Amino acid sequence: MSQFVDSCNLHAKGGNGGAGCVSFRREAHVSHGGPDGGDGGAGGDVWVVADRNIASLLAFRDFPFRRGSDGSHGQGKKKHGRSGQDTVALVPEGTTIRDQEGNVLADLVNQGDRFLAAEGGRGGRGNARFLSNRRRAPAFAEQGEVGEEKWLRLELKLLADVALIGVPNAGKSTLISRISAARPKIADYPFTTLVPNLGVVRRDEGEMVVADIPGLIEGAAEGRGLGHQFLRHVERARVLLVMLDLASVEQMTPEAQEEVLLRELGDYRPELLTRPRLVVGTKADAAHFEWEGRRISAATGEGIEALVGTLLTMVGEVREAEGTEDGFVVHRPAPEGVEIIRHDDASFEVLGREARRAVAVSDLTDAGALDFVHHRLEGLDVFRGLSRAGARSGDTVVIGDFVFTYEPDD
Repeated sequence: MSQFVDSCNLHAKGGNGGAGCVSFRREAHVSHGGPDGGDGGAGGDVWVVADRNIASLLAFRDFPFRRGSDGSHGQGKKKHGRSGQDTVALVPEGTTIRDQEGNVLADLVNQGDRFLAAEGGRGGRGNARFLSNRRRAPAFAEQGEVGEEKWLRLELKLLADVALIGVPNAGKSTLISRISAARPKIADYPFTTLVPNLGVVRRDEGEMVVADIPGLIEGAAEGRGLGHQFLRHVERARVLLVMLDLASVEQMTPEAQEEVLLRELGDYRPELLTRPRLVVGTKADAAHFEWEGRRISAATGEGIEALVGTLLTMVGEVREAEGTEDGFVVHRPAPEGVEIIRHDDASFEVLGREARRAVAVSDLTDAGALDFVHHRLEGLDVFRGLSRAGARSGDTVVIGDFVFTYEPDD
């Protein structure tokens, strides 16, 4: 089974927050001790972090779940609960994170780039937090918030200086094995390479990372032959090396190969055709097609070092033009507000994190707790929003697990 995985799912679940504590001081000679319940600890977050020492998304293939640990509950004597531990999911540089609808949430390009995949729930406040002139002995506390939970899609796009582009069996794997320490599978039949291979090429003039992309066939841009999976790894390459098989067993001329390859690149991403590229004929030692352009033979070494020198020069020019611009991108969702929707059964539901937080108290049968909840919902304009949405006296309103009957204020 292949050890290279370039796309997978991630199920991220932040830890739940600990509940606040309801407690009162109990000491000798203190007949009416005040509230001293401590706060619950926050749940741990789940972070996705780019690490250059990770080569693929293999760790997520069979186990996509990542969890933050739960926060501890508060205790009496104002002892606060311990916060949960964060969980860090390491991914290769060049990993794109999408939601289930395919929207890009983050692009982790460089070492150390981080994305908050699932936020841990906030800890509940203990009853000591609700002491006021109005409430001298609050007998309620907040429940811990449930951690965020979501499915995400991870896609790896290799970060390479040079991408080797060619039809199947064009000699790409042989070339990368000749100029670097990479040792891909090599054989004399098409589709030997089924996953991309990376090789680091070092010379006195500098170094570059070369990616051996599995062979492209006609229709790759439409997904034929796993084309989308292969072409994705070309997107970040600084330079494209188009390799034409001069000894094609399919009797496909170099000109026809180049036409197919460029057409597929253009159909997939038109901007790839403006990327710096070099065209070279391969298998010069066994060629049976005429070719006036640059020729190489990985078997005999003909033209190899000159090709490497040219590629290093081209890569250096692109790097200099790029400057030091940071490629890290995070697309943050808009802050969540309060939304009111009406269901077909004429009930109303109030959506939003702050609204759910407002009703998450330990004892809703307590008059002080109900007064506190009413005050918080009023501050969020929930009652005004219900009125505008058409709620009438006696209608059912749902906020999280809390259900109540709406009665408009006079």
